[in-house]
Amino acid sequence: MKSMEEIMRAAQNVQEQLAQAQAKLDDIEVEGQSGGGLITVRATAKGRIVKVDIDPSLLVPDDKEMLEDLVAAAFNDAKTKADAAGQAEMEKMSSSLPLPPGFKLPF
Repeated sequence: MKSMEEIMRAAQNVQEQLAQAQAKLDDIEVEGQSGGGLITVRATAKGRIVKVDIDPSLLVPDDKEMLEDLVAAAFNDAKTKADAAGQAEMEKMSSSLPLPPGFKLPF
């Protein structure tokens, strides 16, 4: 059996690796689209929106509701991709940790 000191050191190491992985999520960017690419939203794997691009052809006052729907769809697409990228990164990180079999971290 490991000593309490070894267990505490391992727990601190896991905590540090988790913090590094969380920080890395803000460097991973994904792009959500809608309207066949007429609207794009760039977001980090942490969910922070970096950029919104709207094709000028959509800037027609009579089509305001359609534009709003397309922007919402692009945000949702970016959010889905950001969540998937974040989950993949955290799974990759956790696979290298010395965790007991069956132990799941709360992601």
